[in-house]
Amino acid sequence: MVDLHERIQQISPHSKLWFLDGTDENGKTVSNPNIGYGFYTISYANGTTRDFYQIGLSANTSGISVYILGIEDKKYLAETYAKDLGKATVTGYCIKFKSLNDINQDALEAAIRFGFENS
Repeated sequence: MVDLHERIQQISPHSKLWFLDGTDENGKTVSNPNIGYGFYTISYANGTTRDFYQIGLSANTSGISVYILGIEDKKYLAETYAKDLGKATVTGYCIKFKSLNDINQDALEAAIRFGFENS
């Protein structure tokens, strides 16, 4: 996690850092704690907005998740990076893997760069 955190900061050294403990405004646990990088405004269907991060990093029981938010085409990550990443699961906005040793770190870095540049 430390290595990945440092890599993300090298990719975008002036990005805003977010530290979320995984609880909502009522103190209820809704997610794993995570670190975010960058700034992105989420727009919801009801017209409200929320400031959030572009790239997120979370450790969980199955390994590490890297969230890349703001990509409009929900097939883009999987179609562009999945075949090169190695042992990872790729969804519309998340890349999950057990260990950095299981994946092609250059491909992961390319996906993160894309996230910073296109959200």
